[in-house]
Amino acid sequence: MLEDLVKSLVVSRCVIPVSGSLGIGLMAGIGLSFFDATSLVAQSEKPFKEELPVQRAKVSWRSPSPVNSLVNQYCADCHDSEMKKGGLDLDSISDEDVTRHPDAWERVVRKLRARQMPPAGKKRPDEHTYDATLAELASSLDRAASKHPNPGRTETFRRLNRAEYENSIRDLLALDIDAAALLPKDDVSHGFDNVSVGNLSPTLLDRYISAAQKISRLAVGAPHRAPGGDTIRIRPDLTQEEQVEGLPVGTRGGTVLPYTFPRDGEYDIQIRLARDRNEEIEGLHETHELELLLDRERMKLCTVAPPPGHKDYESVDGKLKARIPVTAGPHQLAVTFLKHPSELLETKRQPYNAHFNMHRHPRLTPAIYQISINGPYESKGPGDTPSRRRVFVCQPTKPGEEESCAERILSNLMRRAYRNARAEEGFEAGIEAALSAVLISPEFLFRIEQDPAEAAPNTVYRISDLALASRLSFFLWSSIPDDELLETAIRGELHKPRVLEKQVRRMLADSRSRNLASNFAEQWLYLRNLESLSPDLRLFPDFDDNLRQAFRKETEMFLEAVLRDDRSVLDLLKADYTFLNERLAKHYGIPHVYGSRFRRVALDRESQRGGLLRQGSVLAVTSYATRTSPVIRGKWILENLLGTPPPPPLPNVPALKDNTVSATLSVRQRLAEHRANAACAGCHSLMDPAGFSLENFDAIGRWRSFEEGLPIDASGGLPDGSAFTGVSGLEDGLRNRPELFVGTLTEKLLTFALGRGVETFDAPAVRKIVREAQAKDFRFSSIVLGIVNSSPFTMRRSL
Repeated sequence: MLEDLVKSLVVSRCVIPVSGSLGIGLMAGIGLSFFDATSLVAQSEKPFKEELPVQRAKVSWRSPSPVNSLVNQYCADCHDSEMKKGGLDLDSISDEDVTRHPDAWERVVRKLRARQMPPAGKKRPDEHTYDATLAELASSLDRAASKHPNPGRTETFRRLNRAEYENSIRDLLALDIDAAALLPKDDVSHGFDNVSVGNLSPTLLDRYISAAQKISRLAVGAPHRAPGGDTIRIRPDLTQEEQVEGLPVGTRGGTVLPYTFPRDGEYDIQIRLARDRNEEIEGLHETHELELLLDRERMKLCTVAPPPGHKDYESVDGKLKARIPVTAGPHQLAVTFLKHPSELLETKRQPYNAHFNMHRHPRLTPAIYQISINGPYESKGPGDTPSRRRVFVCQPTKPGEEESCAERILSNLMRRAYRNARAEEGFEAGIEAALSAVLISPEFLFRIEQDPAEAAPNTVYRISDLALASRLSFFLWSSIPDDELLETAIRGELHKPRVLEKQVRRMLADSRSRNLASNFAEQWLYLRNLESLSPDLRLFPDFDDNLRQAFRKETEMFLEAVLRDDRSVLDLLKADYTFLNERLAKHYGIPHVYGSRFRRVALDRESQRGGLLRQGSVLAVTSYATRTSPVIRGKWILENLLGTPPPPPLPNVPALKDNTVSATLSVRQRLAEHRANAACAGCHSLMDPAGFSLENFDAIGRWRSFEEGLPIDASGGLPDGSAFTGVSGLEDGLRNRPELFVGTLTEKLLTFALGRGVETFDAPAVRKIVREAQAKDFRFSSIVLGIVNSSPFTMRRSL
């Protein structure tokens, strides 16, 4: 009766005239929290005509819990049935079991864990309340997920993307190809290019057919009707004044080309030097010697001299050619100049390292523009190549053995393709045609996962060992399974925990796991954007392709070291070492590093380097061409390190007036305009503080203490309310709550591993991976093993 009375009074928006400890005890006894009760007591002391706000008199008929208390006190004003901000109505579900609305509560968990809610500036709970609420929500959701796992569903048909195709050809045929030259760029979804790969348009199919024909011809060493060739151009902004990594000491400039020659024979090599806009050879002021090398052995030495009267520059290139004998297969073809002794110039300022721009920093010496390879001439046969040894596991000695040998090579599925070409051109032509058919067959181009015939609709089942082997190899290697992994799967042993762990550790130790440090990391960290990075040369005249490639290599080698040494992934955020060559060390201001070779360099405690947030690659791809961008950097941190990307900008929101730094108004001051706009403040108050903490690094990653004559203000913060100054404070802030970074990295790896976006129903699996990895110091292998053993990776939901 008492509960009914109170309920009716609240619903009718009447006040409840009670006071004193007895009244408060009565309220608590019928389910109101102390906060609700004291609010009603306060209301009772006001004139009766003043109504009690509904959201302040929310009644819970359950025992008070951290979740209910937090929702009632901090969330109900914005997330009730009327306001419903962000499409979230917690008021109507907070009294129900959280497992009845897992999607909504997982959104709450994510926001609370990152301390993004309540918003900055609003009243917030203390850390104990945050932790108690999160513990209750997560444990309830995790228990429900354990009893009723929802692994989601990967696509039935998933086409190999360019990286997977290139790696699969390498592992299947022992043949290195450049898939970027054969196939178009893949679309990106959820941050990776192996997600939206279910389609195969007629145009794309035509490219795969052309690629298959070229690859099969190269693999078997088939004769050409006429000599073919390739032309390889060097990026025009590559400085060629010093030694290039991989070339002999005492040389400068040029390039090393890994190239597969299709057959034994002679090949023409033609070299062309770089020109300026007047078609004159740049830097050709005296005589130079140019060296052509094959597998580091000199094949020809050419003299390069200025033409008479500096007019006929075509005659200079005309002499830079050679016909050389080459055996079929992979080789290292190199072109470089013999280096003249360097002079140490006495200058008031540090000389620029970049020399490729005609007007600002012209080349001091000639440079290679392109290399053309044509042949074979006087072909002597297909030769003995790694790909032929991989393909031709047998050779027929008489016509009667051809078909059985073809069966062994290609399997019964390809016998028809073999027979069609063999009748006209012979055994090896038949193998070439059949191999081409293999490379465009659905079984090769697509990864196919079908529901078992016995699986009922919309039910969860454990995938087969063969499907598990495929998932595992494409996750760690972006390639097909090797023989050991396949044999383990065929025996039906791969799903056993100890066997699976053994295979994972073996595969991580294999050199092919570098795929995680390149293919995965270059997408997670936006390193692919380096290729299109072009800082304004008026402001950054010392930037060139040498620096661009050094940025990439530093980050890849750093990630590979964490993977190879199985270190804690928290070392990615802060480390006392990095990887440098002389060019990058000069850019960073680090002394005593010489030569083009990259090596591990220990850093002292005062160094401004070490960790992803201090590397030129990350700092450059999160900047504009003319200046830094705290917004882009802050968004990058929220999305890639904290896993809480801000919502997209609202329509019709004005942009900053331009992308340059005004001499009278700093970037911080100009961004304050956005935060002053209520429509912008919600997102910019989250992004900008994190980005400001990196302001000591300019748009190409150099350390600076002043900008436009004024001291840099690098004060910043994180959405959890923590405030700090500079990159060290940002790193400490991220490491103080490691579950956020590790959880985000786990989600990124899980997306890459599954080829689909992470959904709210994956959250319990992610939390379990992070909990178990914490006990092992967040070592890289512990996260990978957690993913491989998770329900999203080992299970699937049927249609």
